[in-house]
Amino acid sequence: MTIIRRRGTAIVDTPKGILVASGRRKIFLLPGGGTERKAKESRRKAAMRELREETGLKAYSSKYLFTYNESKYYPDGRKRKIVNLHKVFLIKARGHARPREEVKHIAYYKDGNINLPYNTKKIVERYLEMKKEKSPFEFLKNLFSKK
Repeated sequence: MTIIRRRGTAIVDTPKGILVASGRRKIFLLPGGGTERKAKESRRKAAMRELREETGLKAYSSKYLFTYNESKYYPDGRKRKIVNLHKVFLIKARGHARPREEVKHIAYYKDGNINLPYNTKKIVERYLEMKKEKSPFEFLKNLFSKK
């Protein structure tokens, strides 16, 4: 049986790079997590809440970027037990990122300096492609303009 998790995923793009966090095993992932179903939490709210819980950063703006659904199968053909359905948001946040709760390490991904797991890498690559399509100023202006 495959468990499907609905996850809000945060991209916090800083001059140092894209914020990533890891637990004890030093597997760096984008901040985010599952929704709180009892509270009927949206994936946007989950991404913002998890960012604060994991890093201490307080989100003040967010923009939906895209949906990324993990494959039900690993690249070698084995079936996954858990599949995450990500809604990815670009988030602007205040504060200084520090490890909190289950997070033990904070880092910044830039130019391939950190080995990311397959799905995290695919999300980051897709975001960077979107960003490249326009000049950085135009990209951010369009993302955070009120429509």
